[in-house]
Amino acid sequence: MSGHSKWSTIKHKKEANDAKRGKAFSKVSAQLTHSAKQGGGDPLMNPTLRMYIDKAKEVGFPIENIEKAIKKGTGEGGDGVVFEEITYEGFGPGGMSIIVDTLTDNKNRTVSELRKMFEEVGGSMGEIGSVSWNFEVKGLIIIFAGHMEKSEKYGAEDVFVSDDIEEVMMKIMDIEGVMDIYDFDMDGKKALEIYTEYSKLGFVRDSISKLGYVLKEANLVKEPKLEKTLVGDSLAKAKEAIERFEYHNDVQEVWTDVKLEEE
Repeated sequence: MSGHSKWSTIKHKKEANDAKRGKAFSKVSAQLTHSAKQGGGDPLMNPTLRMYIDKAKEVGFPIENIEKAIKKGTGEGGDGVVFEEITYEGFGPGGMSIIVDTLTDNKNRTVSELRKMFEEVGGSMGEIGSVSWNFEVKGLIIIFAGHMEKSEKYGAEDVFVSDDIEEVMMKIMDIEGVMDIYDFDMDGKKALEIYTEYSKLGFVRDSISKLGYVLKEANLVKEPKLEKTLVGDSLAKAKEAIERFEYHNDVQEVWTDVKLEEE
């Protein structure tokens, strides 16, 4: 179906913030290491790793550092770093709910720093389930509606070729676990925002990869069932709190029940 892509708006804003903060390198390095550890160091056999390699290139992460991060994940790096995915939740200014997804190599450090951060923004870290009950977890996959073809010129990069958007959507809707599809424009190309059952995210991602389409994102998203509206100073404090959490090196995603975009 066609429609306004809320995710594309959020995504563009988040990418801009990442670049401004200068934290993109450390973030993508951890993602490369973790995905290589989970699914192996061969991007042809590991769609998630292939996606993060593309993201690393987009932010200008050096090729040698990409290779080093992958080797660290496969055990070739020699330093034995192990990353864990841990989620924290709690309350922020104005009674807002906050969920923080992290990827950390030191959970004691991370929980200590995030607990302090919750307090500094005027809130408190909560127990498991204290706010997550109000969030629905779904899979979200972003793809370009097309495929890559080898360039006829020697040494040139592969060329993106657009496919018929309706045909792509029909093929993807036939995959088990797909809930909704929205089309939108991204970077001058037709793209699709695909929502899946949370337990089917990996299956749908791998199925789409086998079809040859260009994968841009494949993550779980947490959408509030009931949203909270803040205005004026309260809204400003809420936005500042979210930015504080996003700035932390171990933080991958921050979710809230507050409407952060002005109507």
